[in-house]
Amino acid sequence: MPSEGLDGPNRTRVKPANDTLLRALRREPTEYTPIWLMRQAGRYLQEYNETRRRAGDFLTLAKTPELATEVTLQPVERFALDAAILFSDILTIPDAMGLGLGFTDGEGPKFERPVRTESDVKALAAPDPELELGYVLDAVRSTRTALQGRVPLIGFSGSPWTLACYMVEGGGSEDFRTVKTMLYSRPDLMHRVLAVNARAVTDYLNAQIRAGAQAVMLFDTWGGVLTDCAFREFSLAYISQVVRHLDRENEGEPVPSIVFTKGGGAWLEAIADCGCDAVGLDWTQDIGRARARIGHRCALQGNLDPAVLLAPEPVIRSESRRVLQAFGPLRNGDGTCGGHVFNLGHGISRFTPVEAVDTLVQAVHEHSRSLRQ
Repeated sequence: MPSEGLDGPNRTRVKPANDTLLRALRREPTEYTPIWLMRQAGRYLQEYNETRRRAGDFLTLAKTPELATEVTLQPVERFALDAAILFSDILTIPDAMGLGLGFTDGEGPKFERPVRTESDVKALAAPDPELELGYVLDAVRSTRTALQGRVPLIGFSGSPWTLACYMVEGGGSEDFRTVKTMLYSRPDLMHRVLAVNARAVTDYLNAQIRAGAQAVMLFDTWGGVLTDCAFREFSLAYISQVVRHLDRENEGEPVPSIVFTKGGGAWLEAIADCGCDAVGLDWTQDIGRARARIGHRCALQGNLDPAVLLAPEPVIRSESRRVLQAFGPLRNGDGTCGGHVFNLGHGISRFTPVEAVDTLVQAVHEHSRSLRQ
């Protein structure tokens, strides 16, 4: 097992022993299809629940680098996953902006000071990630050391629009009435919020990259609630801005980026054109048709319905095989590699049996290897 180490002041790290995910994101040949799962460190794991109980609450867990490292590694220790994803929350940025983030069991996140008025908007400023989000960067560094070069570490952020939804609504929403009212009534204010968020997200992801994240992902969870025109103006434009300004290399290696818009099937071509290395698909899309639309531009990530993991083992195996077969052969018609990272179409359910995850990982590895023979 290679170990991570320091090499003078440059802190040179070894490449992952298993770099299958990174090669797939770069659309290079792989022996099998790599797999990781959105929300793979979560409440379906007994060990996660035990660590969370020790922490006392979710925010303490997320803001304590040693505990965040511990739960990041838990699914990697239990399953043969091809990547770790940093344990954190997409709302760390608005929390660092001073909006007063809190979590209540059964109610989700809430902000004490939502962004509603013109003065609220004018007061917004992008936080310095080294100062106000240093606990996240410490968790990145700690996790890289603890991984000992086994698999890559993925960093992430919410998209500017998705962050704005929580900031303006003050939490989750069923109809996004408040944020959409601002969008249509005061688009100038909405653009100001998004501009600040885009700067904050860019700085945050680049800080994660410098701390050791080997790939990064933008979660545009609420992009799909917008009209076509509004998505392009208020979500995709700012995603593109972030991607354009990401550090593309660190430690002498490329750092790929993934963009995932839940409900974004209508905009796959436009998302692929933003400059990202991979487009994430939710479970409503046929991955084969998605590949035909954009597969020569970037890799694809996805896209099993998370509910499949609540079904019996034969169903998990057959449905995972269906996704792999729908993606098709690794090579495109022109001889280039297609690039596929297997994932769920959204986060794993807290009710998922751990045995189902083990079955899925094994099935994806086994069947994708057979397709390459």
